[in-house]
Amino acid sequence: MKLAKSLERLGTESAFSVLAEAKKLEAQGKLMIHLGLGQPDFKTPKHVVEAAKKALDDGHHGYVMSNGIPECRQAVTRKIKKLYNVDIDFERILIMPGGKPTMSYAIQCFGEPGAEIIHPTPAFPIYESMINYTGSTSVSYDLTEDKDLKFNPEKILSLITDKTRLLILINPNNPTGSFVEKTDIDVLAEGLKKHPHVTILSDEIYSRQIFDNKEMPTFFNYPELRERLIVLEGWSKAYSMTGWRLGWSFWPKELVPHVNKLLINSVSCVNAAAQFAGIAALDGPDDSIHEMMKEFDVRRALIHRGLNELPGVECSLPGGAFYAFPKVIGTGMNGAEFCKKAMHEAGVAIVPGTAFGQTCNDYVRFSFAASQDNISQALENIKKMLD
Repeated sequence: MKLAKSLERLGTESAFSVLAEAKKLEAQGKLMIHLGLGQPDFKTPKHVVEAAKKALDDGHHGYVMSNGIPECRQAVTRKIKKLYNVDIDFERILIMPGGKPTMSYAIQCFGEPGAEIIHPTPAFPIYESMINYTGSTSVSYDLTEDKDLKFNPEKILSLITDKTRLLILINPNNPTGSFVEKTDIDVLAEGLKKHPHVTILSDEIYSRQIFDNKEMPTFFNYPELRERLIVLEGWSKAYSMTGWRLGWSFWPKELVPHVNKLLINSVSCVNAAAQFAGIAALDGPDDSIHEMMKEFDVRRALIHRGLNELPGVECSLPGGAFYAFPKVIGTGMNGAEFCKKAMHEAGVAIVPGTAFGQTCNDYVRFSFAASQDNISQALENIKKMLD
């Protein structure tokens, strides 16, 4: 077969490779603690599951509108209004099968040879993968230059050229767990006013998972940027709905018909019953989110303290999401070596920093979406491994 050269530029998500290797070792009888995948270890709220069952019982079994049923898109705008006091036209909301289609479609809309796309490193790996796939020039800003792994707004603005088409922001960040507050977002938003040719893709999928009672500095707060704003959001993290494959995104009016065509050409539509579940999640109580965050707060303190007690390991305090991104080079190992040794000797599955960017050779990612007992045991096992 003669395959397209573009396939060689397509990357992958290494967390799934780590999972596969860990499962293989488990099948051979090795005990394994999984701190690799970014997936809440909580069940989807019961009222959300019941809404999906009712939708199936009511006969919602067929195709629906490619951009999402109106009821679901309207539920999204109600939630935006409740959270941020911003009025959004529901026709600018598109329902997606998860968050990745928004990444893919946004980059496809702007990416081509000669175009520049600015993105963070480390970052969720699909971003750089899709940038490379389109033949665009990847322009990264390195979060590891900051001790707390936060981005510098002035540095980002300095990277903009006349070839820049798209700026990607992830806040809170995966994989670092870092969180940038509104004061810095204000500086960035003000600077972006001077670059009207740049569209912003703001990945806010962890917007409901921020610690210390801090508020989400959503880009919905800047109406002057809204006609060149894409917001990636969804249900996966906040409502423990990763397997439902359900996300939503906000788009500039000009892009809505183009993205709708991409949806039709790729997935047709999101399954109907899942969308009714999504409505129930957004319109229902947020008790499950608050309970989850209480538990994540305890786990955050546990893993932050435990990692910093390990010889040769340094870890900043996560401000959002459920990830810790420690620097491990002080152990005498780089991130990949540390992860391999942790899996095979300590029975702990974690992800090397290079899965999220080539500047992250000295780092690894721990997901603390696991029980306190598992986190404690994992830290104990790694301490013995290092000793």
